[in-house]
Amino acid sequence: MKADVQALLLTACRSLFEEAGQPDAAPDTAHIENTRDPEHGDLASNLAMTLAKPLKRAPRQIAEALVARLPAHPHVAKVEIAGPGFINFFLSPSAWQATAHAILATGAEWGFDRSGSKGRILVEFVSANPTGPMHVGHGRNAAYGDALARILAAAGWAVSREYYVNDAGRQVDVLTISAWLRYLEACGESVRLPARGYPGDYLEATGTALHAAQGDAYHVAADTVFDGLPEEPTEGEKEALKRGQEQYLDALIARAHALLGEAHYAAVRDFALEAQLGTIRDTLERFGVAFDAYASERAVVASGAPSRALARLREQGHVYEQEGAVWLRTSALGDEKDRVLYKSDGAATYFANDLAYHEDKVERGFDTLIDVWGADHHGYIGRVRAAIQALTGRTDALEVTLIQFVSLSSGRMGKRSGNFVTLADLIEEVGTDATRFFYLSRSQDQHLEFDLELAKRQSNDNPVYYVQYAHARICSVFAQAAAQDIRVPTQASLDALAPLTTMHEIDLLKQLTRFPELLQTAAEHRAPHMISFYLRDLADALHSYYNAHKVLIDDRATRDARLALLAATQSVLASGLQLLGVSAPETM
Repeated sequence: MKADVQALLLTACRSLFEEAGQPDAAPDTAHIENTRDPEHGDLASNLAMTLAKPLKRAPRQIAEALVARLPAHPHVAKVEIAGPGFINFFLSPSAWQATAHAILATGAEWGFDRSGSKGRILVEFVSANPTGPMHVGHGRNAAYGDALARILAAAGWAVSREYYVNDAGRQVDVLTISAWLRYLEACGESVRLPARGYPGDYLEATGTALHAAQGDAYHVAADTVFDGLPEEPTEGEKEALKRGQEQYLDALIARAHALLGEAHYAAVRDFALEAQLGTIRDTLERFGVAFDAYASERAVVASGAPSRALARLREQGHVYEQEGAVWLRTSALGDEKDRVLYKSDGAATYFANDLAYHEDKVERGFDTLIDVWGADHHGYIGRVRAAIQALTGRTDALEVTLIQFVSLSSGRMGKRSGNFVTLADLIEEVGTDATRFFYLSRSQDQHLEFDLELAKRQSNDNPVYYVQYAHARICSVFAQAAAQDIRVPTQASLDALAPLTTMHEIDLLKQLTRFPELLQTAAEHRAPHMISFYLRDLADALHSYYNAHKVLIDDRATRDARLALLAATQSVLASGLQLLGVSAPETM
């Protein structure tokens, strides 16, 4: 209806400007907004105030002139002028009834735009290091990124989803040595786990699986592994202790390279990586998250992309050397300081590989890159944007969404994996639907306290239960109708919907009408939580209507209209839940 009302206003506006002898000065848009107070109508416009200067008349006089020239419309019951010149539109029941008609005529994706015409967007999200299971913080990133991709795809963008696997660099060496030591334990050796390795129990399973697959192929006696290594420090000043333990870990990694040889070392590394990635993929699949591609950091390095990027940056004068290290002048491109690309020992930093990966994303033809990162990566944004600008000249390519932290409250987990709560643990405790809905129940830029007990509760206090119950409640009515040989309408003419005139029916229809605009707003603001808020409002309107009116009554015309209204509501509830990756159950 906003588009219809805007068209009416613009028609009146053109007429007014033609009479004033200024036909070319008529605006081509008019702002229309929903009113907050029903006493002020359903829609309102401030157009008269914006025309005061060009028409050199008082806003209220302009409003009166516009209203006098408005064409008649069957969905507009009356128009009033308020205050200094606001034009308030009161819509007839037929305007809201038309929503139910449109929903049933269109089907499951009413309000969606699958054209992809707004541009190509690559959403990179999760990208958790493949060094262990996903924890609850990664889960919020996964729920947000997946829901955002669904919403963007339903709102007119061509969307691709990508997971960047950090399978290169020192962290992979730490994973390799940690998994190998667990393998040696499976071989019957007694080993000392390094303090700064990965101590999680999940690596026991990896070591055991490696031994089951390869037997003693990588077996080395523990004495041979540890003899001659420097003593690992266990106490001292914090920074000195950390430095000493890292040096010990480096010595242990070097010993593993020497004892295993590069081929066997690479085999252990690849087995450990695939084991962790397999766990991550399994968890994501269980969580309803799928990717179009998994991009590999190691593949980026092997392609020579970082070296080629460095050569271009040198040619363009963006890099310099200092104390043997290679630096990128990111400070000249908006970052707070320059950044190291290659350390003095010649080793590439993670940033060097990452900038090449982002350049590749731009070169693949995406109009927008959306990176979903944890809040602790805030300081990384400036350097990546600067790198993209240096390599591609684009300043508008990258959007970064930061996901704030998650804490668990109101109850203990029935199970914990190791010394942290994994996403798999949380899903097992409360279910995929509740986990996703709760993650998406608050803006991603706010800290989330995940209430475990509430998420498991089957009551109206639990938002996901409340919304899903609304859908199941409608299905229950349909089952009752079928038992009475009453057909639920799959289509409904405007005449057939005419009986929908009660306050609760109009309120429910108004909530349905909000959906397409709300979907676009959620997409533009990258705000999936707006969908969860909307679904609670829609469920509230449905429950209020159901409690106030009986649907399966003797009056056939009213009964069929109400069944059509429920069918439209069921469709939008299911669509909204699908955008969040949450199921729409038929029974509860």
